Amino acid sequence: MSSFKQRMDEARGLVKIDMVLRGAMLVNVFSGEIHETEIGVHQGAFVGIGTFAEAEKELDLCGKYVVPGLIDGHVHIESSHLCPEEFCSVLLSHGVTTAVVDPHEIANVLGSRGIQYILDSVNGLPFNTFVALPSCVPATDLETSGARLKAADLLQFVGHPKVIGLGEVMDYLGVIEAKQDMVEKLSLPVSFFDGHAPGISPQDLNAYFLAGIHTEHECSTVEEARERLRRGFHVMLREGSAAKNLLDLLPAVTSQNSGQCLLVTDDRHPRDLLNEGSIDHLVRLAIKAGVDPIQVIQMATINAARAIGLSRLGAVAPGYQADFVVLNDLKSFAIEEVYWQGTKVSPKGERPKFPRSDASGLTESVHLTDWVPKKLRVFANSKSKSLSHAQVRVIGVQEHSLVTRALIRELPVKDGLIMTDLTQKIAKLAVLERHHGTGNIGVGFVEGLGLTKGAIASTVAHDSHNLVVVGMSDEEMNLAIRTCVEMGGGLCLVDNHQIIGKLPLPIAGLMTDQDAETVAQNLAELHRLAVGLGINRMVDPFMTLAFLSLPVIPELKLTDLGLVDVEQFRLTDVVLES
Repeated sequence: MSSFKQRMDEARGLVKIDMVLRGAMLVNVFSGEIHETEIGVHQGAFVGIGTFAEAEKELDLCGKYVVPGLIDGHVHIESSHLCPEEFCSVLLSHGVTTAVVDPHEIANVLGSRGIQYILDSVNGLPFNTFVALPSCVPATDLETSGARLKAADLLQFVGHPKVIGLGEVMDYLGVIEAKQDMVEKLSLPVSFFDGHAPGISPQDLNAYFLAGIHTEHECSTVEEARERLRRGFHVMLREGSAAKNLLDLLPAVTSQNSGQCLLVTDDRHPRDLLNEGSIDHLVRLAIKAGVDPIQVIQMATINAARAIGLSRLGAVAPGYQADFVVLNDLKSFAIEEVYWQGTKVSPKGERPKFPRSDASGLTESVHLTDWVPKKLRVFANSKSKSLSHAQVRVIGVQEHSLVTRALIRELPVKDGLIMTDLTQKIAKLAVLERHHGTGNIGVGFVEGLGLTKGAIASTVAHDSHNLVVVGMSDEEMNLAIRTCVEMGGGLCLVDNHQIIGKLPLPIAGLMTDQDAETVAQNLAELHRLAVGLGINRMVDPFMTLAFLSLPVIPELKLTDLGLVDVEQFRLTDVVLES
């Protein structure tokens, strides 16, 4: 019998197949209905729905629901602090069988070596990992990253079976102004170009879309989402650990345009992954908010597959890869079992254990040269020793948002130095270049974290991942900095001139090979201790700190080169003229 005829007979239910699911209530993402059917699986793919008489294995679901494996259309593994193998294991236990990852973070530290590490780590795992090559390393010229990747550097990865596209194109000005570097990257022979253009004007969106960039995850208002939907963009509804836009954007989703919407997490901490979930958490949130469950599941599966170009994923239908999730009910969306290519990989939410890749060559990534604490000082713009206050530009943190405010505040001056202010809960913020030993340091001030004492430091600082520290005294900031260096990267808390908590992240200063539960427990303790330092309970201290150095999201950010006015895309003075 020819292979073609064999496939026809399998689909028609005339010959024995590997597995049949009987009594399944299929959530059909094509027809938008729930119907009872049998589902045939053979050699890792669905052969069809209907009736299948013979199978090597029969699974009677007794009316349980079957939905396609969930898809996270945009996520950074590094932001979880977990190594890739552990990250994929956690996602599988939450019904996510596919993720489009952008190794932007580790590439900004280690360049091509970081991308290769991600590809090597996910190779052979029972999980669909697709890589979108980082388009902006560095993200801007207003910071110093560990590497610089041109189109020629990315070309070596094109053709790899897991490489499908170009990651979030943050340099939207470079795109619409047709700068050579971006033109070359957008000419790479890949099929998917991911967007990232907060604050872009509606008119400029036309050019951005014409460049081939058809997705966007940085919408923070309904109007921004609508402007993109009107132009044909696929809008990613994001709910991460720091940026939470899903509920705000749901009013933009209608029955007429929901096919253009998909769900993504972007950046999510292990504590949230374990306690709440991944895309399954977003599904529950949307259903609770009143969105039709079938519509939500479409956004979590087939919509994502279509937006990204994953032609055989996201549905239970003939020829599609047999990735699916079994549920008792749709409202709670509690995961019963998870299958990848027809094989059970996570029963009852249990996590599979995967061996770790060798990361020994990625652990020497923190390099400070000639560091002295006096570099943390900020001088008032006056020769007068009697000056008591100075006007200063201050970064204003907002709850659940990556967008900061550009504030003007008066801060006390002592011996010509501008001080932190406990009454206004304004702390000092510094970003130290940690890749090349340049000695670069940017120093500024921040309001809205709530810090009243001590210091917090981290080598996770988007996008270039320099060492970022916030504190109420230079001495405690210095101790936190030195601790991060000694750990080879990680997170640190200081109180009363003592180290009260730390989490080593030796892999590029971003990740660890510890299991997710250990990392989550450690992070939970660090968060508890951070609240003791005055940190607002509604603010994720480390995730928020990580984004205070991201100079592509408005309004005011700090990098190792200084304070950045994101709206004007230039450096600006911290201290106003006296």
